[in-house]
Amino acid sequence: MTAAATETASGPGAGATPPQPVPALEKFGFAEFRRTAAIGTTIGSRVTRRVLREGLRPAKRRRAMADGTVDGFEALGPMFVKLGQLIASSPAAFPDELADACLRCLDDVPPFAATDARAVIEADLGAPIDRLFREFDDEPLSAASVAQVHACVLADGRPAVLKVQRPDIARRMIVDLRAAYRLAGMLTKRSENARIANAEGVVRDLYDTTVAELDFRNEARNQAQARADLAAFGDNTGVVVPEVYWEYCGPRVLCMERMRGMPLDRFDDIRAAHPDPELLIRRLVKAWVESVVVHGLFHGDVHAGNLWLLDDGRAAMLDFGIVGTMTPQWRAFVRALFHASAIDGDFRPVARALRELDLLDGDDGDDATIGRQLATALAPVLSGKLAKLDMGKVAARLVEFGKRRGASGPQQLLLMGKQLGYFERYAVALAPGWRLGQDLYLFRNIFPEEVAAKVAAEGIELPAD
Repeated sequence: MTAAATETASGPGAGATPPQPVPALEKFGFAEFRRTAAIGTTIGSRVTRRVLREGLRPAKRRRAMADGTVDGFEALGPMFVKLGQLIASSPAAFPDELADACLRCLDDVPPFAATDARAVIEADLGAPIDRLFREFDDEPLSAASVAQVHACVLADGRPAVLKVQRPDIARRMIVDLRAAYRLAGMLTKRSENARIANAEGVVRDLYDTTVAELDFRNEARNQAQARADLAAFGDNTGVVVPEVYWEYCGPRVLCMERMRGMPLDRFDDIRAAHPDPELLIRRLVKAWVESVVVHGLFHGDVHAGNLWLLDDGRAAMLDFGIVGTMTPQWRAFVRALFHASAIDGDFRPVARALRELDLLDGDDGDDATIGRQLATALAPVLSGKLAKLDMGKVAARLVEFGKRRGASGPQQLLLMGKQLGYFERYAVALAPGWRLGQDLYLFRNIFPEEVAAKVAAEGIELPAD
């Protein structure tokens, strides 16, 4: 962690109590047994009801089964809504009917009572609301599966927001996920679709991220680190990460400066409010790519609700509950991939980086041979003009290449590719014609000499920030 982040994270919520050990997913007691039965009954009854209502023809039956499954998710509560959100945001990994039905889970979740929110805040921070804050708004600004957000004014007059965890949600979610894991194992033995979707792996990944998310001090540390990293080069002034107010943070409460603006998917409003939407996208992607390649901690959930255009014209990155981390070795690999894809087309350094990760050995061939194989594997997304380069597809194709050779890259590489896919979609709406892989602006702090040479040779003018 950088010195700046350490200084920021010095308040009483910054780490007085270390994160607790991750409880075992495989544990299966009476609570999990009872919940498994309830899950099976709830989803089964709703699937049956939908199928009987909509008919037994194959296409209608598949759709009815998907809709019934999501009906069950909604009835079972926040953890299953979160599972539906994961399915909806990863449509390539699931049957089309299920991914489409799970789009319903992206809608706002009903809020919980303000009295419960006040009780959580007072228990975590150790004082009555009226002593902690000059103002506190009982009406939440938004509500999600794990928490809801309330506006407040701190004692010193600073406007802020509080992310408050749902009461008892941690215990309920852990029990639900253990039950879901047992059911996923049973389904995998009986269903080809469950095997293809890697149902057990999906639940395990969701469990790992959820347990980390449930201690909001982890998110606060991630956010403070991301804010410090953003300032490293001094030229990301058009992008902001909210400051964490540590003295008002706890395991179930996260306090930060208030941002005012609109989410990035309000495309018409963004075009009307910002004089250069393409520059807005470029600034966000530049900051994010630097976080991957240079710093190693990156935002792992850049859906539009977590990226905003602020009223003052800056872009904001919000909600660091899900982050990716890259080791120095994997950062070197991603750096080599970006260099080959965007700068010179030479994949030999990518092969060398794979070798450093022990994913290649002498029997696989030399770097030149592997480099040619990589170039061939990526040809469908690298062919044609570089201006049409889709970096999300580059990352996905590279993962496929590794699987064919018996190597498995880290989940973080898949997470990175997913975020690149989000950015590509925003670019289609707000910056048509622009492509990540060709923009030297994004790489000027990563490949400064090469970018400077190209800028001088080609007479390109890059944004100042």
